Amino acid sequence: MNTDLRGIGMTSQRTRDRLVARLQERGIESQDVLTVIREMPRHLFVDEALASRAYEDTALPIGHGQTISQPYIVAKMTEILLEGGPREKVMEVGTGSGYQTAVLSKLVDRVFSVERISPLQNQARERFYQLKLNNIRLKHSDGNWGWEWYAPYDGIIVTCAPEQVPQELLRQLAPGGRLVIPVGGSAGQSLRVIDRVGDTFEETELDPVSFVPLLSGQI
Repeated sequence: MNTDLRGIGMTSQRTRDRLVARLQERGIESQDVLTVIREMPRHLFVDEALASRAYEDTALPIGHGQTISQPYIVAKMTEILLEGGPREKVMEVGTGSGYQTAVLSKLVDRVFSVERISPLQNQARERFYQLKLNNIRLKHSDGNWGWEWYAPYDGIIVTCAPEQVPQELLRQLAPGGRLVIPVGGSAGQSLRVIDRVGDTFEETELDPVSFVPLLSGQI
């Protein structure tokens, strides 16, 4: 592995190990998820000027009014999605930097990721190529629509918050599938887990969260 991927100084393996220890302290239990977080070079998913902060447990700006989610949220949402798995085919709404996408790609067979902001998608595609992640498909589209062509999905993860759960996403969830999504507006958001049981949906509300809003249209 070259130095860019391995990291040095504030992006070194020792720094990553400290991050994983913090995630364990906060309750992340899945060893598979923790291993991927430990090995994934998060510093490649942020601007070079922010690389020294890549392994802090905090969200960071990635341009276009978007952020890379804090590692705890990525780990938590991934862990929840995979509970009761396996989730062989997963759709992600909001590729962003591509970090959550890359983490998923190490844990499921296929990832289908939708992004409305073309420059972010192009940057993510280059990162996936650099990391030799070959089980990811990308689409430039409005995330509210999902990606019907490859539906249904065993799991759907949404990295931006709609005020209400888009019905199109529920329709694209396979029986036995799970949707993990932040929901809410300016009054506050919460993380929701929606399981499809036959033709019914069982929803559980979890912790308060703070995500950028799920917007319509494409850029």
